[in-house]
Amino acid sequence: MDAIGSSRGAAAAVNRESEPSGLLDALAVAAVMLDAEGRIRLWSPQAEELFGWSAQEALGRSAARLLVAPENVDLVVELFAQVMASGETWAGVFPVRGKDGSTRLVEFRNMRLLDKHGAVYALGIATDQTLLREVERDLALSVRLVAQSPIGLAVLNTDLRYVMVNPALEQINALPAEQHIGRSVGEALPFLDGDAIAVTMRQVLSTGIPVLNEFTIGRPGGATDTEHAWSVSYYRLEDPSGRVLGLAISVVDVSEQHQASQEAARARRRLALIADASTTVGTTLDVEQTAHELAEVVVPGLADLAAVDILDAVLQGRRQTNHLAGGPALFRALAVRAAYSTNALHAADTPGQIASYAADRYITQCVTSGRPVLVEHVSEEDLQRIAPDPESARLLARAGLHSYMAVPLIARGEVLGALDLGRARNMAPFSRDDVVLAGELAARAAVSIDNARSYQSERRTALTLQRHLLPPRPPRRPGLEIAYRYEPAQSASEIGGDWFDTIPVAGDKTALVIGDVMGSGINAAATMGQLRTATRTLADLDLAPAEVLRHLDHTAAELDPGFATCIYAVYDPYRSECRIAVAGHLPPILVRAGLRPELLDLPSGTPLGVGDVAFTETTVKLETGDQLVLYTDGLIETRSDAIDTRINTLLGLLAEPRVSLDDTCDHLLAALRDREDHDDVALLIFRTRPPEAEE
Repeated sequence: MDAIGSSRGAAAAVNRESEPSGLLDALAVAAVMLDAEGRIRLWSPQAEELFGWSAQEALGRSAARLLVAPENVDLVVELFAQVMASGETWAGVFPVRGKDGSTRLVEFRNMRLLDKHGAVYALGIATDQTLLREVERDLALSVRLVAQSPIGLAVLNTDLRYVMVNPALEQINALPAEQHIGRSVGEALPFLDGDAIAVTMRQVLSTGIPVLNEFTIGRPGGATDTEHAWSVSYYRLEDPSGRVLGLAISVVDVSEQHQASQEAARARRRLALIADASTTVGTTLDVEQTAHELAEVVVPGLADLAAVDILDAVLQGRRQTNHLAGGPALFRALAVRAAYSTNALHAADTPGQIASYAADRYITQCVTSGRPVLVEHVSEEDLQRIAPDPESARLLARAGLHSYMAVPLIARGEVLGALDLGRARNMAPFSRDDVVLAGELAARAAVSIDNARSYQSERRTALTLQRHLLPPRPPRRPGLEIAYRYEPAQSASEIGGDWFDTIPVAGDKTALVIGDVMGSGINAAATMGQLRTATRTLADLDLAPAEVLRHLDHTAAELDPGFATCIYAVYDPYRSECRIAVAGHLPPILVRAGLRPELLDLPSGTPLGVGDVAFTETTVKLETGDQLVLYTDGLIETRSDAIDTRINTLLGLLAEPRVSLDDTCDHLLAALRDREDHDDVALLIFRTRPPEAEE
């Protein structure tokens, strides 16, 4: 059965190859046979088409008399005699007269024939010379174009196998013509998607509609070779009768344009990443948040995996020195990110974790030298110098990490840490351009990280100083119950100006002070500390409140910053009265049982530090259980609400009865403070009680 099937297949192939060409039909080759006397014995339909005479009109007549002008008859008779006598073929061009009287040049091939009886005949095959010359020129042009064209050209048969390849395509495909012939595109060029190309070619064979400038890419030398690109067009080939002969393919190498386009696209992506980083990295003055923002920018735009590690000494406010001498470097991982779910994340240090890396590790080399480390193609040995331990190296290998780089985070000449990047699914290795881009992103992020580090350091310093200068716990004073709170601002630049104090005064009296330095940061905290010390010294002299403010005014004028608002009050438990002087501060609030809380109408005075201004003292009688609320503007001022609205809100909150003063403090702060507040706040509340109630 197999043999039968093979025979049938071969026969079918022969039949296909032996199908007649339409070329002879296009040439309209005519056949005419003459007997020995020169009379026409056979006359083909093509002869009728070429000369105009029908078979009935031509048969039996002298060919010379019918087809040749009188002046050429003798020459034709002589040529005829030579062919008949010698048997040699004669070829040439001769003018022939048609039935319509016109004359045209016709190319002949004349030969002598013998039948079995020895009779002699002449067979003439003829075609119009003009048509023949057109075909010759077209053929010559086609051959030259195919052979010398800089465009790759190929012809495939209806089985989509190469039958002709020009030299240009040999060069484009880097494959000799003989290794094309008889093979399909997929077989000859395995680096292309042969199945997809075959679908396109069958479509063109079926419909006759050409497919033009189809973009195709591939790597002729394999995955490590540069990507090439070609513009390919497909055309169906037909003979003059419309029979499908196969396909013609034209190929233009557009690799340079493709690479330029790819480079332009990469440049646009780089600019987009930098623009994105400028708006999304460093949105807060928080080191960890900035590190996360940097990792989110580079993944997946630049890398599949990213980690941000900061030198632990930098976070502690110290300069790292041991790694500069060839020792290990101590890092704190701040951010890790992947473009997709992968176990490679488990190979990275957990955010918040401290890790020590030896001097031979790539990340240590990066921060030691202050220069990027690029490993275009990661080897097994490289993995040991990238991962923190052998198990992590195995995880990275299984994840397919094939390219790696580390770039230093440098701000103001100091190396803060490193940005680690890896590619696994993205098969393109990191390039020098990628290193430049990563360095640009790292530099921008490093400045933000350094600003955040400085901010946090300043905030800690100012807050520590502020808390150190404020009283640790409410004192127990005769006739008074006291509670207070201090909350720092969210911004380091706003910390340090507010203070409060409770100071024992002779005769069981108590001085209660609250103030706000018109400035912020460490300098404001230092000014606050000096004013608080001066206030305690003056209080010990048992001076009147207005006199204390006058001395504080002179003291403030010598400080920088030198302006502050202040309330100085002295409560006498035996007289149940409070003498109060105000230096430009918000008025206290009196809370009395059964009545709505009210702002005390006191002379506001001018801030401390203005100089040569008199301060006024006011005496307020207090009953047992009365509360006096002193506060700084951070409690009520916001950027969006009017001050009167906020004061009314404060009065409303104080109208709600609460047993504990600590509860009152906490309730006011929870209701009035916002997480985004940009000013610190001091709050001091005291409530009167009989002096004999003291234990």
